[in-house]
Amino acid sequence: MSIKQKKYNAFQRLGRAFKLNFLKLLRSPEGAKKVSLGFALGFGLEMLVISTASLIYILFVPIVRLAKGSLPASIIGNVIGKLTLLPVILLPFARTLGKAIFPMQVRIGHHTSFSFHQFIQGDFHSLVGLLHGGVHALIGMTIFGVILSIISYFIVHYFYQKEKANRLKRRRHKHEIRLNKINENLI
Repeated sequence: MSIKQKKYNAFQRLGRAFKLNFLKLLRSPEGAKKVSLGFALGFGLEMLVISTASLIYILFVPIVRLAKGSLPASIIGNVIGKLTLLPVILLPFARTLGKAIFPMQVRIGHHTSFSFHQFIQGDFHSLVGLLHGGVHALIGMTIFGVILSIISYFIVHYFYQKEKANRLKRRRHKHEIRLNKINENLI
């Protein structure tokens, strides 16, 4: 006799992964401030992954440790940041914001789009243009990362406190039921 496992489509798997990671976050044993800070750092640093070509992961653990945040919560925040696809969605807006804050016009030779064929042949002009556009994206994504991490700090702190209160309420209710059964048996 074989047990059939239910198959989920991509949206259901994404929702289940999001819910699982959020439940792990709310059940973390550290305090609300430490968990919220860790989540906010992980979520905010996820915004910088694309614009830094994943080099931000070199600084990920030291940043979380120096800020005294929860490392597991920061990893969960990073995963949730990946699942929401916010870095990809915000990238064009970040580049526009970066150009508005730091208007840098760099023209080296003729301005062309990036091409691997030209790059292999030794023409680095398109690579320089791509890197300068990356500076704008880095500035914008840093601003978005700071804003989103501040917002996520307060949201996670609220939900963590609410879940903790609900857990205590359920525990008290179970304890009261257990005491009532003992009292009924003694009477």
